[in-house]
Amino acid sequence: MTRHDRRTVAIRLRARTTITVAMASFLGFVAFLWPFVVAPGKFGSSYTPPLMFGLLLVLVLAVVFAEIADGGIDAKALAMLGVLSAVNAALRPLGAGTAGIETVFFVLVLAGRVFGAGFGFALGCTSLFASALITGGVGPWMPYQMFGCAWVGLFAGLLPRCRGAVEVAMLATYGAVAGYFFGLMLNLSFWPFSLDPTSSIAYQPGAGFTEQLHRYLVFYVTTSLGWDTGRAVTNFICLLLVAPAVLVTFRRAARKANFQPDVRFDQGGLDRPTP
Repeated sequence: MTRHDRRTVAIRLRARTTITVAMASFLGFVAFLWPFVVAPGKFGSSYTPPLMFGLLLVLVLAVVFAEIADGGIDAKALAMLGVLSAVNAALRPLGAGTAGIETVFFVLVLAGRVFGAGFGFALGCTSLFASALITGGVGPWMPYQMFGCAWVGLFAGLLPRCRGAVEVAMLATYGAVAGYFFGLMLNLSFWPFSLDPTSSIAYQPGAGFTEQLHRYLVFYVTTSLGWDTGRAVTNFICLLLVAPAVLVTFRRAARKANFQPDVRFDQGGLDRPTP
């Protein structure tokens, strides 16, 4: 990472924060993917621990707190996180529930790109948390949504370095892929609990990995692919249109904030002899 890029990173992924993000992400993937990995006949959705949802919420909030405790978030970065979380929380009701359109992703992708992977992860958590409180969308699905958006912001900050039209095209393509990824993962928050023995696409407790995966993919294509296409197209178009201007604005703000300034000690006074 170049010196210029380092100074635009709002949240430094230090050791404690990196470990917390890795552990939370691992447990998050387990919470999402458990229907495909449990031993056939050993575990069914009726035995899912009720505290799973509360545990996920605690984990995603612990990531943010760990970053603060580790010194990875200073006052300027925390202020930026608060402002962008409020912006995303205000934008989300404008599109949610209409043909799959989501207006929250383009800010999340661009912020993760400019301010770093750690900031993107935190922004995904706090944006969805604030949005849920504002819109009354608090429920067992909320931790899944927080994790999904956190990963979108995280991976945006890990994309290869490039500039100009190539960067805009890359971010627009990533936004489209992220739209499908978000929907593919979020369906797992309710699919294993919607049991229907007569359905060929419902979760079947005790079935093997291949059968469960086939059932879920058919379920996704049948019920959600069209909806997620609306989100993917919206992300692609929004990023193509606004990315150039917003990237310049975010990078200018990051340079002025100077999140990670160079620290130099003046040794001149030590070199001069005392009178």
